[in-house]
Amino acid sequence: MSLKGKNAVITGSTSGIGLAIARAFAAEGVNVVLNGFGDPTEIETQRADIETTFGVTALYSDADLTKGAACAGLIAFADKALGTVDIVVNNAGVQHVAPVEEFPDDKWDLILALNLSAAFHTIKAAVPGMKARKWGRIINTASAHALVASPFKSAYVAAKHGIAGLTKTVALETAPFGITVNAICPGYVWTPLVEKQIPDTMKARGMTEAQVKDMLLAEQPTKQFVTVEEVAALAVFLASDNARSITGALQQMDGGWVAK
Repeated sequence: MSLKGKNAVITGSTSGIGLAIARAFAAEGVNVVLNGFGDPTEIETQRADIETTFGVTALYSDADLTKGAACAGLIAFADKALGTVDIVVNNAGVQHVAPVEEFPDDKWDLILALNLSAAFHTIKAAVPGMKARKWGRIINTASAHALVASPFKSAYVAAKHGIAGLTKTVALETAPFGITVNAICPGYVWTPLVEKQIPDTMKARGMTEAQVKDMLLAEQPTKQFVTVEEVAALAVFLASDNARSITGALQQMDGGWVAK
C-alpha cells in the first residue's frame, strides 16, 4: 500500500532532521504538518516549497510542545485540517551540556518536557484515531544516547532513555491495532542542534572546536556524520507496509557507535 494521501505530523520540523523527514514524506505523497520555532518568513518559504515541489498539502503550527495541552492541540489541529493523523514523528528536541552539579534546573525541566513529555502527549492524542482506523505509524527520533551515555548530558540522556521505554511500551499496547511504534537512534547528525552544542562542549571539556568535532566522530567508527537524508529515508521505510512487522524497535543509525 502506498503512503500517498496519508497525513503526517512532524514535530521540530522547521529545520534539520525534522524538515528532511517532512520533505521525504511529502515526496511520497504524504500531506504534512510542520511544527517548530524559527523565522516566520523562512518557515513559510519552506512550507510553500513543500506544497509546490511535491503537490501535497503542507500546514504549519507554532504549538509550544513544552506544554501538554499544546501537544494535544497540535494533533487536533492536524486532524481537523486534514481529516486524519496517520503518522506522528516526534522529533522536537533541545540540548544543554554541563556537569550534573552545575546543570540548571530550568534546563533539565525544558529538556525533559520537549524531548520526552511532548512525545507522550502527542502519542496519547493520536492513538485513539489510529486504533479506530486500525492503522498508524509513530516514529520517535531518539539517539544513540537512548542506548548509551556521555558525560555532561544528564537531561538529554535521561530523556532519550525515556523515549526508548515509551517506544517499547506503546508498541506493545498498540500492536493488535495495526499501529507500529519505533525509534530511530542516530549517532551524531550535522544539524543546528549539534552545531549549537559545540561551544558548550568546548567550555565543559576545555577543548577547541576542531577537538570537539574529532571527539564526536571518534564515537562513530565510520568517522562520518550521519546525514539528515539518511534519517529521513529510514523514517519513510518505517512508515511503509514493508516495515509492518517492525515495532518496538530502537533502530540504530550511528556509524557503529553502539556496536563498540
